[in-house]
Amino acid sequence: MRMLIQQAKKENMPKENVERAIKKATDKDVSENYREMVYEGYGPYGIAIVVETATDNPTRTVANIRSYFNKHGGSLGTTGSLEFLFDHKCVFRIAEKDGVSLEDLELDLIDYGVDEVLVDEDDILIYGEFTSYSDIQSYLEERGFEIHSAEFVRIPRETKTLNEEQRAQIEKLLEKFEEDDDVQNVFHNMAEEEEDEE
Repeated sequence: MRMLIQQAKKENMPKENVERAIKKATDKDVSENYREMVYEGYGPYGIAIVVETATDNPTRTVANIRSYFNKHGGSLGTTGSLEFLFDHKCVFRIAEKDGVSLEDLELDLIDYGVDEVLVDEDDILIYGEFTSYSDIQSYLEERGFEIHSAEFVRIPRETKTLNEEQRAQIEKLLEKFEEDDDVQNVFHNMAEEEEDEE
């Protein structure tokens, strides 16, 4: 829990959103009624979008998600229809540890379902199979690594490049999803904006 709060702060998530999420998760009466639902669809220009939600009212949530797609030139698809476009991974961000080389760490972690270990600023990023989350977490905790964050992500296998005007249209749709209280995460296959070359 502490790790998730730290991560939310790093992402500049508003305090009230964090508090609301904690209340949802800890309120017994509420949490028992919540279900995790994943919705998949296409935005304009063939951009694939996966929306992860936690809801106490799937009927309301699917209606909202469908309306966001429809109002912004997209369409809601069937569950599993876009799964082939994304790799479902777990990602751990950990502190570097004295006496442990990146190469040794990577060799050890291969047996735990990890497929990539890389340095990002002062941290080490570890990408593993979705199903390997608990094995990787146990390995890191047992060896005293400081875990800064741990999350599940959907990484697009291929991305689509759009022009500025097209990007703006997709970003409006993504914002609608992110403003919805039931939405936990949104993933898409739109390429990152390239920095202008001077």
